[in-house]
Amino acid sequence: MGYFTVEGGRRLSGSISVTGNKNEALPVVAAALLSSAPVRLKNLPDIGDVRNMLEIASILGATVVNTGDNEFEITASSIVTSELPLELSNKIRASALFASALLVRTGKAIITQPGGDHIGRRRLDTHFLAFRALGATLEIERRVSGSDVTRETAFILTAPEGGLAGADIYLDEASVTATENALIAAAGARGKTVIANAASEPHVQGLCRLLQEMGVEIEGVGSNLITVHGRGDFGAAVHEIGGDYIEAGSFIGMAALTDSDLTISGVDAGVMRMILFQFERIGIVAETDPAARTLRVASNQPLKVRKDIGGAIPRIEDSPWPGFPTDLLSILLVCATQSEGTCLIHEKMFESRLFFVDKLVGMGASIILCDPHRAVVAGKSQLYGTTMSSPDIRAGMALLIAAMAAQGHSTIKHIEQIDRGYQRIDERLNALGASVVRHD
Repeated sequence: MGYFTVEGGRRLSGSISVTGNKNEALPVVAAALLSSAPVRLKNLPDIGDVRNMLEIASILGATVVNTGDNEFEITASSIVTSELPLELSNKIRASALFASALLVRTGKAIITQPGGDHIGRRRLDTHFLAFRALGATLEIERRVSGSDVTRETAFILTAPEGGLAGADIYLDEASVTATENALIAAAGARGKTVIANAASEPHVQGLCRLLQEMGVEIEGVGSNLITVHGRGDFGAAVHEIGGDYIEAGSFIGMAALTDSDLTISGVDAGVMRMILFQFERIGIVAETDPAARTLRVASNQPLKVRKDIGGAIPRIEDSPWPGFPTDLLSILLVCATQSEGTCLIHEKMFESRLFFVDKLVGMGASIILCDPHRAVVAGKSQLYGTTMSSPDIRAGMALLIAAMAAQGHSTIKHIEQIDRGYQRIDERLNALGASVVRHD
């Protein structure tokens, strides 16, 4: 497994563009299998998770062609199997999104518990609730695979004779991936489907736009009540994936902690409002230019925690859209270690996301992990280089930022986690003046 060696204390300068939104790219690859006509996807990030999704699509029977820089055309004229490949689906949680397209195209889908980041329990119940509402049945089968007698749980979904039928669905949680699976399945179901308590994140809206480009009528895009008018056939489409606002937030934190003057381009300022607001609470200010689609983080910012009215310690928490995204909480926590003052970081959505803070404490950060969901951060602390391992995509990026801000050299292992979500991050940062060396 590869690792990075990082020389800390180097300022960055220049401009960096965000890549396509990872969280939009994954569901649109799966949704492309609804159509037997070509679906061209532009601005696909060249990251590990996208490559895995494209490989799964190919194994399921789609023809996947690289048609240009960060552009692929997917043609699923036929589907050759209803079962996801075990090894690949175990690497990425978004593999579960193929279940809906398989149900529509073949009437059956066989998936296992998908892989991905180990940030806490990530249930599939909400997905199955939606599928059942549309008429599918679920069978759970315990399987033994491999010479090491590994036990896998297979979820076998079967559509009724005549296919899925539109329904009134109330999701028991506003799950992003469950909403996306419900949208894809509803697009191929007979009649009208209403999805209540739906997630409304920008990447969910991006999936809706692709489905509309394929001919599906959808109402309520961007809200928590989405109406889908299903159809039996889907046309060709050309869809451009939006810029990755999670990557933009990561670069804001990186610029501030390295005391750099950095311009971030390709950003939709409209989706950054809560992100910018929360960064400002710990003293990090980014200037927006909506017309130019840029953000600028200036150097020499006096990082200081802004207390709540009355002098109370602020609590910074994640929540569903349009709240602060959970994927940026690790980044903001690292930034708080370099901001003068005390704040409470409250991760409400995943019980294991904060379990990387021991690595920051080992670098010199002053953090008290109160419980799996809450951490008190007192800054500013001098960080020192060390050897650590990346546990998941966002924590890995947070550790890379910490290493760049630290005194001395750091080694970050298991960088395949970072590569799953950030395209050629070492090359892009080195072009700005960083010293991040990849070792295979």
